[in-house]
Amino acid sequence: RVLFAVGIRMVGEVIAKKLARAFGSMEALSQATVGDMTAVEDIGERIAESVIRFFADQRNRDIVARLSQYGLKMSCEAASAQKSDVLAGKTVVVSGRFNLHSRDEYKAMIEAHGGKVGSSVSAKTSMILAGDDMGPAKREKAEALGIKIISENEFIELLPQEAAPEGVRQLSLDL
Repeated sequence: RVLFAVGIRMVGEVIAKKLARAFGSMEALSQATVGDMTAVEDIGERIAESVIRFFADQRNRDIVARLSQYGLKMSCEAASAQKSDVLAGKTVVVSGRFNLHSRDEYKAMIEAHGGKVGSSVSAKTSMILAGDDMGPAKREKAEALGIKIISENEFIELLPQEAAPEGVRQLSLDL
Protein backbone atom coordinates (compact mmCIF):
# COMPACT_ATOMS: atom_id res chain seq x y z
CA ARG A 1 0.00 0.00 0.00
CA VAL A 2 2.90 2.35 0.64
CA LEU A 3 4.12 1.85 -2.91
CA PHE A 4 0.70 2.88 -4.21
CA ALA A 5 0.43 5.77 -1.74
CA VAL A 6 3.71 7.47 -2.64
CA GLY A 7 2.15 8.46 -5.95
CA ILE A 8 4.42 7.12 -8.65
CA ARG A 9 3.01 8.18 -12.00
CA MET A 10 1.19 5.31 -13.78
CA VAL A 11 1.44 3.03 -10.72
CA GLY A 12 -2.07 2.35 -9.48
CA GLU A 13 -3.14 -0.11 -6.82
CA VAL A 14 -2.94 -3.22 -9.03
CA ILE A 15 0.47 -2.38 -10.54
CA ALA A 16 1.83 -1.42 -7.10
CA LYS A 17 0.76 -4.80 -5.75
CA LYS A 18 2.44 -6.64 -8.64
CA LEU A 19 5.68 -4.68 -8.19
CA ALA A 20 5.66 -5.20 -4.42
CA ARG A 21 5.18 -8.94 -4.79
CA ALA A 22 7.83 -9.19 -7.49
CA PHE A 23 10.54 -7.18 -5.73
CA GLY A 24 9.65 -7.70 -2.07
CA SER A 25 10.92 -4.35 -0.79
CA MET A 26 11.04 -0.68 -1.66
CA GLU A 27 14.85 -0.92 -1.61
CA ALA A 28 14.92 -3.72 -4.19
CA LEU A 29 12.42 -1.89 -6.40
CA SER A 30 14.44 1.33 -6.21
CA GLN A 31 17.45 -0.53 -7.64
CA ALA A 32 15.55 -2.46 -10.34
CA THR A 33 16.23 -1.86 -14.02
CA VAL A 34 13.71 -1.42 -16.80
CA GLY A 35 14.41 -5.01 -17.82
CA ASP A 36 13.83 -6.27 -14.28
CA MET A 37 10.47 -4.54 -14.10
CA THR A 38 9.22 -5.40 -17.59
CA ALA A 39 9.79 -9.06 -16.73
CA VAL A 40 6.85 -8.70 -14.31
CA GLU A 41 3.43 -9.43 -15.83
CA ASP A 42 1.56 -6.28 -16.96
CA ILE A 43 4.56 -3.98 -16.39
CA GLY A 44 5.54 -2.20 -19.57
CA GLU A 45 8.44 0.03 -20.41
CA ARG A 46 6.54 3.26 -19.68
CA ILE A 47 5.62 2.13 -16.17
CA ALA A 48 9.16 0.89 -15.51
CA GLU A 49 10.65 4.18 -16.67
CA SER A 50 8.20 6.09 -14.47
CA VAL A 51 9.33 4.07 -11.42
CA ILE A 52 12.99 4.69 -12.28
CA ARG A 53 12.33 8.45 -12.65
CA PHE A 54 10.58 8.46 -9.27
CA PHE A 55 13.53 6.88 -7.48
CA ALA A 56 16.06 9.03 -9.40
CA ASP A 57 14.62 12.10 -7.64
CA GLN A 58 16.33 12.63 -4.26
CA ARG A 59 13.19 14.27 -2.82
CA ASN A 60 11.21 11.10 -3.45
CA ARG A 61 13.92 8.92 -1.89
CA ASP A 62 13.87 11.25 1.15
CA ILE A 63 10.08 10.88 1.45
CA VAL A 64 10.36 7.08 1.32
CA ALA A 65 13.13 7.17 3.96
CA ARG A 66 11.00 9.37 6.26
CA LEU A 67 8.00 7.09 5.86
CA SER A 68 10.21 4.17 6.84
CA GLN A 69 11.49 6.07 9.90
CA TYR A 70 7.87 6.68 10.94
CA GLY A 71 7.34 2.92 10.95
CA LEU A 72 5.65 2.26 7.62
CA LYS A 73 6.47 -1.18 6.29
CA MET A 74 8.70 -1.00 3.23
CA SER A 75 8.67 -4.69 2.40
CA CYS A 76 6.17 -7.43 1.86
CA GLU A 77 6.30 -11.13 2.42
CA ALA A 78 6.58 -13.20 -0.70
CA ALA A 79 3.21 -13.72 -2.24
CA SER A 80 1.36 -16.09 -0.01
CA ALA A 81 0.92 -19.50 -1.50
CA GLN A 82 -2.07 -19.66 -3.74
CA LYS A 83 -4.77 -21.63 -1.98
CA SER A 84 -6.35 -23.07 -5.13
CA ASP A 85 -6.81 -22.41 -8.81
CA VAL A 86 -10.59 -22.58 -8.75
CA LEU A 87 -10.73 -19.04 -10.21
CA ALA A 88 -7.75 -19.41 -12.56
CA GLY A 89 -8.34 -17.58 -15.81
CA LYS A 90 -11.39 -15.79 -14.44
CA THR A 91 -11.83 -12.05 -13.97
CA VAL A 92 -14.17 -11.14 -11.13
CA VAL A 93 -15.63 -7.66 -10.61
CA VAL A 94 -16.56 -6.82 -7.02
CA SER A 95 -19.51 -4.42 -6.73
CA GLY A 96 -21.77 -3.23 -3.93
CA ARG A 97 -21.67 -3.37 -0.12
CA PHE A 98 -20.92 -6.62 1.66
CA ASN A 99 -21.88 -8.13 5.00
CA LEU A 100 -19.62 -11.16 5.47
CA HIS A 101 -16.25 -9.74 4.35
CA SER A 102 -14.87 -6.39 3.24
CA ARG A 103 -14.29 -5.57 -0.44
CA ASP A 104 -10.53 -5.83 0.12
CA GLU A 105 -10.95 -9.26 1.72
CA TYR A 106 -12.96 -10.45 -1.28
CA LYS A 107 -10.32 -9.11 -3.66
CA ALA A 108 -7.61 -10.96 -1.72
CA MET A 109 -9.72 -14.14 -1.81
CA ILE A 110 -10.12 -13.86 -5.58
CA GLU A 111 -6.36 -13.52 -6.05
CA ALA A 112 -5.59 -16.29 -3.53
CA HIS A 113 -7.69 -18.67 -5.60
CA GLY A 114 -6.05 -17.79 -8.92
CA GLY A 115 -8.49 -15.16 -10.17
CA LYS A 116 -7.97 -11.63 -11.36
CA VAL A 117 -9.88 -8.68 -9.91
CA GLY A 118 -11.52 -6.51 -12.54
CA SER A 119 -12.54 -2.91 -12.00
CA SER A 120 -15.22 -2.57 -14.66
CA VAL A 121 -17.64 -4.84 -16.46
CA SER A 122 -16.53 -5.88 -19.93
CA ALA A 123 -16.65 -8.87 -22.25
CA LYS A 124 -13.54 -10.15 -20.40
CA THR A 125 -15.43 -10.27 -17.08
CA SER A 126 -16.18 -13.84 -15.97
CA MET A 127 -18.51 -13.00 -13.10
CA ILE A 128 -19.59 -10.25 -10.74
CA LEU A 129 -19.53 -10.66 -6.99
CA ALA A 130 -22.53 -8.51 -6.11
CA GLY A 131 -23.25 -7.10 -2.69
CA ASP A 132 -26.10 -4.87 -1.59
CA ASP A 133 -26.67 -1.79 -3.71
CA MET A 134 -24.75 -2.98 -6.74
CA GLY A 135 -24.70 -0.19 -9.29
CA PRO A 136 -27.61 -0.45 -11.75
CA ALA A 137 -25.37 0.40 -14.72
CA LYS A 138 -23.02 -2.49 -13.87
CA ARG A 139 -25.98 -4.83 -13.47
CA GLU A 140 -27.47 -3.79 -16.83
CA LYS A 141 -24.16 -4.17 -18.63
CA ALA A 142 -23.54 -7.58 -17.02
CA GLU A 143 -27.00 -8.80 -17.99
CA ALA A 144 -26.57 -7.51 -21.55
CA LEU A 145 -23.25 -9.37 -21.84
CA GLY A 146 -24.62 -12.52 -20.18
CA ILE A 147 -22.18 -12.31 -17.26
CA LYS A 148 -23.06 -14.34 -14.20
CA ILE A 149 -23.87 -12.27 -11.08
CA ILE A 150 -23.30 -14.10 -7.79
CA SER A 151 -23.96 -13.29 -4.14
CA GLU A 152 -21.50 -13.42 -1.26
CA ASN A 153 -22.76 -16.84 -0.22
CA GLU A 154 -22.53 -18.23 -3.76
CA PHE A 155 -18.97 -16.89 -4.05
CA ILE A 156 -17.90 -18.50 -0.77
CA GLU A 157 -19.46 -21.81 -1.87
CA LEU A 158 -17.28 -21.71 -5.02
CA LEU A 159 -14.11 -21.74 -2.92
CA PRO A 160 -12.72 -24.95 -1.48
CA GLN A 161 -13.35 -25.18 2.24
CA GLU A 162 -10.26 -25.32 4.40
CA ALA A 163 -9.87 -28.56 6.31
CA ALA A 164 -10.04 -28.30 10.06
CA PRO A 165 -6.66 -28.40 11.81
CA GLU A 166 -5.58 -31.89 12.83
CA GLY A 167 -7.05 -32.94 16.15
CA VAL A 168 -9.99 -30.55 15.89
CA ARG A 169 -13.36 -32.17 15.47
CA GLN A 170 -15.98 -30.33 13.51
CA LEU A 171 -19.47 -30.40 14.92
CA SER A 172 -22.60 -30.20 12.83
CA LEU A 173 -25.59 -28.65 14.48
CA ASP A 174 -29.08 -29.01 13.09
CA LEU A 175 -31.07 -26.02 14.22
